[in-house]
Amino acid sequence: MAEFWMQRKVALFAFNGDPMCVVHALINALEFHAKGYDIKLIFEGSASGLIGKLNEAGNPLHYYYARAKDEGLIDCVCRACATKNGTIDEAKKQELKLCDELFGHPSMARYMEEGYEIIAI
Repeated sequence: MAEFWMQRKVALFAFNGDPMCVVHALINALEFHAKGYDIKLIFEGSASGLIGKLNEAGNPLHYYYARAKDEGLIDCVCRACATKNGTIDEAKKQELKLCDELFGHPSMARYMEEGYEIIAI
């Protein structure tokens, strides 16, 4: 009997802007990716306010952020939250996709409809 394997899909929403929470979102996204998951990392809420600092080479979390970006794991940044947090220009500068289909925010329902499990940090 042939075994049917379907790649697991996870949408990891980083909401909390505490750097300790964001690093856990980043390292978990990297682990999911290394284990073959289809992972999408979404920066929402106050976490969207950190994208500029995370992109600075001197930031202790830069290594994880740069790896997540280089490996294409960051699916999008919330347009409304990046606007509120003053990082929308930074998102554009880093060429990060902005999502806004749910009243200016990324839609969790859309990810679920695409077969993703949702994890929020």
